[in-house]
Formats: sequence, structure tokens, C-alpha cells
Amino acid sequence: MRIFNRRQRTLTTAVGAVVLLCSIGLGSMLMDSNSSSTHLDARNLPPALSHLFGTDWLGRDMFMRTVQGLFLSIRVGLIGSLCSVLIAAILGLMSATMGKVVDTVISWLIDLFLSVPHLVMLVLISFVCGGGMKGVIIGVAFTHWPSLARVIRAEAMQLKSAEFVQVSRNLGKSRGWIAPRHLWPHLVPQLLVGLLLLFPHAILHESSITFLGLGLSPHQPAIGIILSESMRYLSTGMWWLAVFPGLGLLIVVRCFDWLGEQLRLLVDPHGARE
Repeated sequence: MRIFNRRQRTLTTAVGAVVLLCSIGLGSMLMDSNSSSTHLDARNLPPALSHLFGTDWLGRDMFMRTVQGLFLSIRVGLIGSLCSVLIAAILGLMSATMGKVVDTVISWLIDLFLSVPHLVMLVLISFVCGGGMKGVIIGVAFTHWPSLARVIRAEAMQLKSAEFVQVSRNLGKSRGWIAPRHLWPHLVPQLLVGLLLLFPHAILHESSITFLGLGLSPHQPAIGIILSESMRYLSTGMWWLAVFPGLGLLIVVRCFDWLGEQLRLLVDPHGARE
């Protein structure tokens, strides 16, 4: 027997996700510049009360590095996801409202981007843009929009046949008047759900290419860099170098992935009453 319905579970998860984000952001900003500095006299320490996540081979506190890495990955993923959602919204509306020629071109562009694996396209775009944070954000923004753009296009095409849109057309209203007043308000929930579903994918892809050495700079405390550096020391028994950063990344990604899925089901008329 379920104690909470879907709306209550979604609200609870949303509050928890916001608290998690705020905690990571505040924790990273409140840390002083020496919080993750090297201390050679405290190298390779296992988890303890003085160092919750242990220390690495340079004596850096892994708890501090993990929080800073999560905050950096969240920033990159959030900016990239927002840009990707904006691209999907613009192209989806253009495809649905600007005639058959524009629809054909945008549909071909969507199929082209979907035919290439995300990571391959992300690496290529990031490399062309010079790498680093700017390159990764641009790569994430230009590789995660096609699926959402297809959803927005289909939703806008369905709204075009609605009675209230047909009335506006019969009254002589232009496409530029109808789109922001009749189509856009109905597409906002889809865009919000799309953002929450793209966000964990963006974080994972950023961490993946950074782990491979093709993303953020090695001087930045990103989760991908922390995991990549820890691979050399796992065989010596320093398991905490990879377990805690990887677990933190998994919790953040899974939390927002589940939240996006619940919001998607709420937007769906067949699952909104559960």
C-alpha cells in the first residue's frame, strides 16, 4: 500500500534535490582556498573523523575535492543543459510553425545528430572549440538537443490543430502572434521535464570525457579528473579515492534522473492521477 501518491513523492524528491544542490554549492563556496591544498605529512590517509573521505597521494582532503568536483560538474551540466533546452525549443517551434521547407531541414538536422553517438560528437565539438570548460559546455549544448527538439516539434504540431489555435488563425493572427501566446505556454512543462532529464546525462557525459582526458583541464577538481587520477592507486588499496567521488556523482545523477522521470509521468495525462 502506497503511503504517498506520485505528486507527493515528486514534491519530496524536488525538495531533496534542491537541498542537495544548495548544500553542494554552499559547501564549495564556503571552503577557503587552502581547504584542498597539499599536505605531504598527511598523505594516503584512510577515511576518519579528521578526513571523512580520506586523503590522496598529495595529502589533499578528498571530501573537499569531492564537493568542489560535484559543484563544478553541476555547473557545467546545468549551463550545458539550459543551452541545449533553448536550442531544442527554438528549433522545435521553428519546425512546427515555419512551413514545410524549414520542417524538412530541421528534421534532417535532428536525424543527423541522432545518428552520431553522443560521446563522439561531444569530443569532436569540444576539441574544435578548444577544450576546457567552454568547449565542454558548447559540446554538451550542441549534442543533447535533438531528442527534446523532436518532442517539442511533435507537441507543437499537435497544438496547431487545437480549436483555440484555429480560431486565432481564422481571426487573422500571424504565426509570430500565435506561437508565444498559444504554443509556448503549453510547451513550458515539456521543456522543464526535458531540462531535468538532460541534466544528469550532461553531467555523466562531461565526467566521461574528462575521465578520458578530453574534457576539463587537469588543474580543475572535476569528478572525472579525480576518478581518472585515482585509477593509478586502486591497486595499492586506496579504494576511497574512487568510491566516494563516484558515489557522490551517482547520487546526484540518480536523484535528478528520478525527479525528471516522475515529472514526465505527471505531465502525461495517463499517469497524472496516480
